[in-house]
Amino acid sequence: MESISTIGFYGLIFGMVGTTLGGILGSLLKIESNKILCFILEFAAGLMTAIICFDLIPESLTIVSISLSIIGIFLGVFSMILCDKIVNQFCEKNTKIKSNSLLKTGIIISIGLAVHNFPEGLAIGAGFEASTTLGFQLAIAIALHDVPEGVSIALPLTSSGSSVLKSILITTLSGLTTGIGAFFGAIIGNISRELIGMSLAFAAGAMIYIVSCELIPESKRMYKGRFASLGNILGIIIGLLAQNL
Repeated sequence: MESISTIGFYGLIFGMVGTTLGGILGSLLKIESNKILCFILEFAAGLMTAIICFDLIPESLTIVSISLSIIGIFLGVFSMILCDKIVNQFCEKNTKIKSNSLLKTGIIISIGLAVHNFPEGLAIGAGFEASTTLGFQLAIAIALHDVPEGVSIALPLTSSGSSVLKSILITTLSGLTTGIGAFFGAIIGNISRELIGMSLAFAAGAMIYIVSCELIPESKRMYKGRFASLGNILGIIIGLLAQNL
């Protein structure tokens, strides 16, 4: 059995590797066309929808009751509303962000995915408490599906004018919470499975807000055609396939 500090370190490394790789890919994509940019934004929304519907919520329901899952989802949505209000207040004081809705979207996504990465870390920590093999399996799987999430953070940031280095740094920082979650997951893995179940639902709620109130509205604001919506559909299908690999 690994020590708690070692488990936290594994969570930190695997969480940051996935998001950083995604951040690099998203930052290096040079997209001038709103049509293509919105397709990718909605593709990210589709991937997140798949994670919500086929991973986070079903996993939560195997641990806690549907009522606790719903409470967790509402708490996640409410937390993102508060984050959005805080970011809006910050934007009012920063004219660069205030005039750039795509930059604001990137900031909200990075906060939301940082929230989402915490229960993923809890799962890694609890997995290591069960067995080292299970812990590494979960860590690798989470690192892989963090890659497109990193792209979804970095792409709107770089497209809004942020430097490549800043976009990658913000994306990497969003992965830090995976390590924090892994540390606490190792502590509570055998104490309160209910907390892990509600944390998964909480993350689902945060991501529902991002998809419904940030990614899709921003995409529709920039491009009105149905091509972008095809990205959403494709993202859901790819996300479904990824959950069954």
